[in-house]
Amino acid sequence: MTSTTAASARTHGPTGRSPMQRFLHRAEPYLYSAPALVLILAVMLVPLAIGISYAFRDIRLLNPFGGGYVGLKHFQTLMSDRNFWTALNNTVFWTASSVFFQFTLGLILALLLNRPFRGRGIAQALVFLPWAVPTFLSGLNWAWMFNPVVGPLPHWLAALGILEAPTNILADPDLAMWGPIIANIWWGIPFFAITLLAALQAIPKDIYEAASIDGASAFRQFTSITVPFLAPTMAITILLRTVWVANFADLIVVMTGGGPADRTQIVASYIFTTAFRKLDFGYASAISMVLLGLLLVYSLLIIGLRQAMLSRG
Repeated sequence: MTSTTAASARTHGPTGRSPMQRFLHRAEPYLYSAPALVLILAVMLVPLAIGISYAFRDIRLLNPFGGGYVGLKHFQTLMSDRNFWTALNNTVFWTASSVFFQFTLGLILALLLNRPFRGRGIAQALVFLPWAVPTFLSGLNWAWMFNPVVGPLPHWLAALGILEAPTNILADPDLAMWGPIIANIWWGIPFFAITLLAALQAIPKDIYEAASIDGASAFRQFTSITVPFLAPTMAITILLRTVWVANFADLIVVMTGGGPADRTQIVASYIFTTAFRKLDFGYASAISMVLLGLLLVYSLLIIGLRQAMLSRG
């Protein structure tokens, strides 16, 4: 009897399970998540891999007999493409201006909405309303508003002395970029307002009460309490929004189409133009890979900087 029990223990282990049962027990969480992983692979990674492969092939719809391997030819062409470098410079200006004003105005709105006042619920609904408007419709509305024939903005700007005459700034090479930037600021403010308001409401009120008792001013409370508590949320929201805005070509495509004279062309809209107007999917994929690499480097720098700040703190 003793020898039989010992042999069973050697076969099934101390828990009485066979090796196959122990393997299935350890693999059970992965089996539950397998459908989601398969879906992610099918929807995200497979198209990404196909898109990357296009960057090394001659994929042009006007050349149905193409599709051959061209190696790094697209990237070599990209290095001497003046339109790409213009679009890259425009992307930096477009992204930095949009994110800066979105974050600043969103933070101000979050601070205002964090204070109790009559009608705060209605004010929150109105502030979050732009986020519910489709970007295509938002671009059309702002394009009409900048049109002096049907829109009021050129007449208001002329009355304020900003413009010499009520003209369409979307047709002015020196001012055209500010049209989509203003539309993007209006559309993106709710993102920062929502996330920062949620973070503000999570700060314990006792800390502010203790600071007030100690005689700390409102500005001192903001710099010593609010900003440190909001810092993690600020970092992740700015990171996410920067990546989104850099890839966000909807407003520019609808409002200006990249013109006039490519003054509003960003890398994302240049990819759209190359792929769906010039029908050169191979070259568009190469541009996409460069943009992906730049955004990955930016993301790693921001994450590394945040980790360094946390380790010092």
